[in-house]
Amino acid sequence: MTDRQEVARTIAADPATIFDVLRDPKGHVAIDSSGMLQSFTGEPATGVGDTFVIHMDREALNDYPELGKYDVTCTFTTYEPDREIAWTILGQLRPQIGHVYGYTLEPVEGGTRVTSYCDWSNIDPVYAGLPWPIVPESALRATLGILARTVERH
Repeated sequence: MTDRQEVARTIAADPATIFDVLRDPKGHVAIDSSGMLQSFTGEPATGVGDTFVIHMDREALNDYPELGKYDVTCTFTTYEPDREIAWTILGQLRPQIGHVYGYTLEPVEGGTRVTSYCDWSNIDPVYAGLPWPIVPESALRATLGILARTVERH
């Protein structure tokens, strides 16, 4: 049993262009394929510890519709410009879950190899019984497709 899910795709854009989308809350909302990310408050991240708020709507997944609309704070745990970015989700649940979402960027011929991941290896034991991963692989793949469409047209 793994505690990490990742998918990868080569995108015809340089790492800096892709990284700019991934550090920006507007970018998070724009490339989300799940439909949960509705809007944001805050500025682009510039380093580890930076935060912004994403306004969510869980009805889009219809897995926990009773959650409805809520806010989460993305707190950046890894910030290596043009190489890797990752954040944990801080929400209303106590204790915090502790899962991490992120991307690694590797220059390759024809663009950048982008790997999207979700890591739940350090979640609080209270949440070990949840069905991991929360966001299905198909949604991570679709988000990479939207990211490609977003950066390749500029």
